[in-house]
Amino acid sequence: LTCAPAIDPIFFHFPPSTKKLGSDRNPCGGRKLVVEQRYIGYRMKDDIIYLVLLASCIGFGQFYRKFTDPEQKKLIGTGFGLLVVLSVSGFHMLHMLFCYLVSALLIIYASRKICHLACFGFMFGYLFFFRSLSLLGYDSPPGHTNMIQMILTLKLVGLAFEVNNAYTKGQTIDESKKGSTETDKPLAVMSDSDRALLKLDMLDIFHYSFNYVGVLTGPYITFKTYRDAIYLPFSGKADCVGATVEKLKVIPLYAGLFLLVSYIWPLGYATSGEFYEDRSFFYRLMYVWPTFFIFRMRIYTGILLSECVCTMAGVGAYPKLCASKPGHGPSKEDYGGDESTALEYDFETVRNIDVINTERCWTFREAMKYWNMCVQYWMAMYVYKRFPSKKYRTLATLAVSAIWHGVYAGYYFCICGAPFYLPIEDLYVKLFIKDATGQKRTVLNVLCWISKFFAFSYLGIAFLLLTVDKIWYYYSSVYHFGYVLWIVLYGVGVVIAKQRKAKAKQEAKAQQATGKQD
Repeated sequence: LTCAPAIDPIFFHFPPSTKKLGSDRNPCGGRKLVVEQRYIGYRMKDDIIYLVLLASCIGFGQFYRKFTDPEQKKLIGTGFGLLVVLSVSGFHMLHMLFCYLVSALLIIYASRKICHLACFGFMFGYLFFFRSLSLLGYDSPPGHTNMIQMILTLKLVGLAFEVNNAYTKGQTIDESKKGSTETDKPLAVMSDSDRALLKLDMLDIFHYSFNYVGVLTGPYITFKTYRDAIYLPFSGKADCVGATVEKLKVIPLYAGLFLLVSYIWPLGYATSGEFYEDRSFFYRLMYVWPTFFIFRMRIYTGILLSECVCTMAGVGAYPKLCASKPGHGPSKEDYGGDESTALEYDFETVRNIDVINTERCWTFREAMKYWNMCVQYWMAMYVYKRFPSKKYRTLATLAVSAIWHGVYAGYYFCICGAPFYLPIEDLYVKLFIKDATGQKRTVLNVLCWISKFFAFSYLGIAFLLLTVDKIWYYYSSVYHFGYVLWIVLYGVGVVIAKQRKAKAKQEAKAQQATGKQD
C-alpha cells in the first residue's frame, strides 16, 4: 500500500484563537502566548462531550445487539445515530442531511457508470465548502461535526463505488451469457450483497449513513459490512464484550502517557516566543519527538475507543475462517454454514490500527500499513487503484488524503512529504539492511527505526502547526535540518549505489576475461 497514513484529525493542532503579549518577532505570538480562557473552556467542554458520546455509544452496543429483527435494528441504530449527530452538531446537522439527500439521488438515479464519480465530486466539493464557511462570514461548525462530515464523505462515496462495482460485475456476467433470454439470470449468480446494492432505495442509504456505529469518528465500514451486521447472526455468537474489554484494557495506558508527556512537554510551548528565543537549536529539533509521541497516544486512545463502539455492537464480527481484512471485510465468503456456532470470530474488519506493529516495525513504509487501516483501505480501493494514470496515482492518493483531512497547509506538508522520504529509506534498506545478518542487521534496523520516527515526528510537526507561517518559522529555526539531511542522504546513497553497480560490472568483466583465458 503506497498511500500515506491518513491521520485522524481529532483536533490536536494548536489553538487558532489567541492573544499575544510582547513583541511580534515570530508569527507564534512574541515572547508570551496566552490562550483565551473562553477557548480553553470550549475545548474542555468539546472533549468532555466527545468522550461522553463515545462511552454512550460503547454502552449502547450491549442493548443494540439484543435486537434480532433487521428492521428494528435499523431503526434503533439510526435513531441513536441521529441523536448523536444532533447533540454534537445542532442545526449544522442540516449539512449532513443535505449531503445524504444529494448523494442518495446520485447513487440511485444517476447512471451507474458514472454515479461514483459524480458522488465523489459532490462530496469532496461540499467538504471543501463546509470547511470554508468561516471565510464566507458564517459560523464554523463544531470540531466534531467536521469529523462526522468526513466519515459521511467516505461512506457515501464508498457506497457509490460499491454500486458501480456491483453494476460492472453484473454487466460482465450479462455479457458472458448473451444467449440467455432471462434478464434476471445474471443477477442470480451474484452475491446477496451485490444484489442489494443494485436495489438500493433512499431509506437503505439513510440507515447506512446515520447508523450510530462509526458515525462520530469511524472506523469506515462498507455497506456490505453494515448489511452483514444487520442480517447475519454473528453479533450474537461472537464474544463482543470480551473483544471490547481487551481493547479497553490498554486505553488507560495510552491516555496516561498522553497526559504525562503533555504535562512535561506541552504542545503549545512550541508556539511560544521563549521556545524560539531562549532554547537551543538541538532542543527545538528534538522537541518534535515528544509532540509526535503525544499525538500518537491521543490517536491510539481515540481510535481504540472508536473500535470499541463497533465490537460492542457486533459490527465487523466474522468467523476467523473468512480471513477478514481491515476495511474490506471477509476475503472468503464461506461463513461456515450450519457449523458457524462452533467457530471462532474476530473483528479484523473494523480494526483500524495495530499499535504494537506501528511502534516496533523497523521502517516508515511498514508503519504506514498499520496506521488508520480502514481509511487506507478506502484510499487504496477508490483512489489509488481507480486512478487512470499509474504514474500519478500515488500523488493523486496523497492529494485526496490531504484534502480529506482539511484545508490547512500543514496537512499537505505532512502527508505529501512522505513520498520524499520513502525513496531514501528504500534505497538504504536495499544498500545496507537487505543482505545484512546477525548483530550488524540488528544495529542497522535500530538506526532505521530511529530514522522512521524522526521522519514521522519532523513531518508531523507541520500537521500540528497547520499554517504556512508557523510551519516555515519552525523549520527555519532548525535550518530545515530534516529536509537537508534527507537530500544529503539520498545523494550519498545514489553515489554508493552507482559505485557498487560499477564495481559489480568490473568484477563481471574480470570473471569473463579469466574464463576466456582458461
